[in-house]
Amino acid sequence: MTAARPGLGFWIGFGLVAAALAMAPWLLPLFWQRFLTEILIWGLLAMSSDLLIGYTGMVSFGHSAFFGLGMYGAAAALLALRPPSLAAALALGLLAAGVVAAFVAYFATRLRDIYFSITTLVFSQIFYVVIFTWTEVTGGENGLSFRQPPLSLPGLPPSPLTPATLHWLVLAIVGLAYLALRRVTQSPFGMVLQAIRENEPRTRAIGYAVERYKIVAVLLSGLFAGLAGVLYAVQNKFAAPDFVFFVVSGEVVIFNVMGGMGTLVGPVAGAALFFLLREGLSRYFTQYYLIPVGLIFVAMVICVPQGLLGFARRALNR
Repeated sequence: MTAARPGLGFWIGFGLVAAALAMAPWLLPLFWQRFLTEILIWGLLAMSSDLLIGYTGMVSFGHSAFFGLGMYGAAAALLALRPPSLAAALALGLLAAGVVAAFVAYFATRLRDIYFSITTLVFSQIFYVVIFTWTEVTGGENGLSFRQPPLSLPGLPPSPLTPATLHWLVLAIVGLAYLALRRVTQSPFGMVLQAIRENEPRTRAIGYAVERYKIVAVLLSGLFAGLAGVLYAVQNKFAAPDFVFFVVSGEVVIFNVMGGMGTLVGPVAGAALFFLLREGLSRYFTQYYLIPVGLIFVAMVICVPQGLLGFARRALNR
């Protein structure tokens, strides 16, 4: 199995989308600029989940743990160091998410289907309870607040992270993460993951160590989810146990279903649609905005089961 190399059309499309997103600080008001930055971060979390849901056929409800541990790892680094270091926050956040992902993967990948999903949910809730009750370290229900680290580039003095520079930093990281995940999914390793999704017993029968591939998939997915957690912590300057709660994992699954599973780009579109609906409907329905959002989601599952990207592809093919 060989990986398909991206053609000129892909790079043109990728460059146009990246350029359009990079212009946001000059075109959008501050609120919508920050809103777009947040969508990119949640889109990265959704992409990390898509590696399991869309490409390996493993529905995980534990991504809130990876996301939250990335936040708390970054918070620990930013609170311990003076001056705060963005590189240290990234390193410690990824380390925390990676260790937790390896731990969860070792046990959860021994199970299949709904049993895997329930196991990841259980682990997510265990970490939530630990974070919520370990007040001396995590701040408990109040969480942790910290200063935003400066942006440090080789050969240049540190500079404050303005909303514009933060947006460009997030855009660059999310773009590189997308290219990395796309390379993974189109590599021989990614082909094996898709074979596991389609027929796990046959993949095992032809000689592939299925459990090892699953463990690596969960570990990679957890690392990218932790990276999203670090970026979210840096943007909002706090870490809270609510982001480790399983509801976050459920929302990530919704992003995948709404945007289109097994596409990487689809979950980002699903995240954007979800947050736009939430922002628009909450202005009219206040605390009851989830009711119309839920109705729209049910309608999409019934009418557009392949998600936004799948629907767009079919429409273009016609």
